[in-house]
Amino acid sequence: MADNSTVSVAELAEKAEEFLYDHSLTPEEYEALKHNVAELSPIFTIECAYFILGSYGRPEIRRLQLVKDRLNRRTDTYAFLMVDIRSEWTNTYLKFRVLADYTDVIVGIAEHAHGGFLVEQGYFTALEEYFTKTHVFKREYDTLDADAIDTSVDPEHPYSGMQTPIFEMLADADRLCVWVTEDDLIDCIDSLP
Repeated sequence: MADNSTVSVAELAEKAEEFLYDHSLTPEEYEALKHNVAELSPIFTIECAYFILGSYGRPEIRRLQLVKDRLNRRTDTYAFLMVDIRSEWTNTYLKFRVLADYTDVIVGIAEHAHGGFLVEQGYFTALEEYFTKTHVFKREYDTLDADAIDTSVDPEHPYSGMQTPIFEMLADADRLCVWVTEDDLIDCIDSLP
């Protein structure tokens, strides 16, 4: 985080309970949260943390790793995927919200409407604090390359009608980058703060 503040387990537990509304953490959940905090420490100790979202299918995961690697080359940054935080979280909604809250920049790599981070895209528009720190790299297709795309994706219509307004909102905020090739994707990375 930019202010290099330290977050305590109690603060994270309070945030977790806020996300779970009327549900209080059991002693076991609280202990698990304490163990998970250690894994989150890079988020709290560096200048800028990038939370990268996208499809974990093949070959998409390779492009997520490419973005993560490029961002981690920057000075005093920590880029990570949700799967990199390996501690057992029984509630992935809670895990996403805690990571998104304490991350400086959320980066979505959108390639299609099959899997990936569709639910999280809804949070980008519903929660202003997420929307203001979200950048999405939207893939467009000029040709179908069987090695580079899930064969179930229609390159003519890869996105759902629910995604289109989100892309439009991000484009209006100058936080949408369109890419076709991996070189274009690398150029999108360079546009991030």
